[in-house]
Amino acid sequence: MTKSNPGHFFEDFYVGMTLRHATPLTVSTGDISLYRALTGARHALYSAATFATANGYEGLPVDPLLAFHVVFGKTVPDISLNAVANLGYADGTFPVPVYPGDTLTAVSEVIGVKQNSNGKTGVVYVRTKGFNQRGEEALSYVRWVMVNKGNLDAPAPETVIPDLPQSVDPKGLNFNRNYADWDTVLAGSEHKFDAFEIGEKINHVDGMTVEEAEHQIATRLYQNTAKVHFDGHGQKASRFGKRLIYGGVVISIARALSFNGLANAAELIAINGGTHTGPLFAGDTVYAWSDVLDKVELSDTVGALRLRLVAVKDQDPADFALRGPDGKYAPGVCLDFDYWAAIPR
Repeated sequence: MTKSNPGHFFEDFYVGMTLRHATPLTVSTGDISLYRALTGARHALYSAATFATANGYEGLPVDPLLAFHVVFGKTVPDISLNAVANLGYADGTFPVPVYPGDTLTAVSEVIGVKQNSNGKTGVVYVRTKGFNQRGEEALSYVRWVMVNKGNLDAPAPETVIPDLPQSVDPKGLNFNRNYADWDTVLAGSEHKFDAFEIGEKINHVDGMTVEEAEHQIATRLYQNTAKVHFDGHGQKASRFGKRLIYGGVVISIARALSFNGLANAAELIAINGGTHTGPLFAGDTVYAWSDVLDKVELSDTVGALRLRLVAVKDQDPADFALRGPDGKYAPGVCLDFDYWAAIPR
C-alpha cells in the first residue's frame, strides 16, 4: 500500500463529495512583501497600514488575490494534481478581510461533473471556501478543472453542470467601509468613480516579463503542488513540453499592471468569472487592459466598477482585439478576468 498521495482522477469525483484540504497556512507580513516583490502589486490599500486604517480597515490587509492563491493552493493535491488545465472561475466573494496573523484553511464541495467525449478526461466543478482561525468565511469561489481519468474503462458519471450566476451582485456584499478620507495623491490617481464610463477601455501601458525562478517561487509561496508548474524532468509533466506558469501568477501581474489607470480601484470585492485563455511561459511579457463593463453606487463614499481585465503576452494591447474574425480568443490572449472593484466616489 503506497503512502504517497497520487491525487484524485476524474472517476474519483462525485457530486456532493466534500474535501477538507491539508496544511493550514498562517499568512504573515513576509508573505505580503514576497507577493509584492513577485507581482509588482502597488495599490495603496495593500501597501500602507496608515492608508488602510484611514479607509475602514483594522490594519494592513492581505490582498484578496494573495488570500485566493493561498486557498487555491490548498486544493491542488486533492482536486487538480492530475489536471490537464484549470478552465475557469465564477461567483467569487470575500466576506471578511484577511490580516497578517490569520490562519487560512480550505474546504471544497464537488458541485458538478462531466466526462469529455474523448473518454480520457472530464471536467470537475467545485465550490471552495476559505476560513480563518475563527471559522469565519474569508472567501468563496467556484472553479472548474479538466482532470485526467486514471482508469479509462471507468463508466462515465451522470452529467451535472451547476447553474452559476453571470455576475455577483455588488449590492449584496454588505460592503461597509468608508472612503470619505481617501487621499488621491497617496493612492496615485485623481480619477474616482465618476471619471469612468461604461464601455471605456483603459490600456495599462506597462509590461512585465516573467522569469522561470519568479513564477516557481510565486507558486511555492501558495504551496501549489501542480506538476505542470515545477516538474520539467523529461518534459513529461506539461503537454507543452515545458513548465507552465500558474494562471494565478498571470491574474496577479495583470491586476498589478492595472494600477496604471485604475489606482483608485484598489479593492477587489468579487470575482464574476475568469478564463485562462492561453498559456504563459518563462520569458513571456505580460501586458493588460481593462474594459469598464458596469458601475454601481454602494454608498455615499464608495462605488463599484465591473472590470474586464484582459492580459496578452508579447503584444501591445493599445489596438488589440480580444477575439479574432472566427469569434475565438485572439492569439496571445492569456487571461479574461471579470471582477468588481470598490472605488471612492
